[in-house]
Amino acid sequence: MDKRKVIAAYMRGFISIQECAQILGVDSGQMNRLMNDPHLLKDGKELYRKQSVNG
Repeated sequence: MDKRKVIAAYMRGFISIQECAQILGVDSGQMNRLMNDPHLLKDGKELYRKQSVNG
């Protein structure tokens, strides 16, 4: 699964931070670094705006 989509799901409130980390297969420290990655956040925010609930 695309990391950006998982992060976008977390940002939309569909999954918790723990579920997000589990899906991505990372620990909490790595999750914090992913959430601070400007490339993933930029793409994730675009996914957040563009996708519908059914998309």
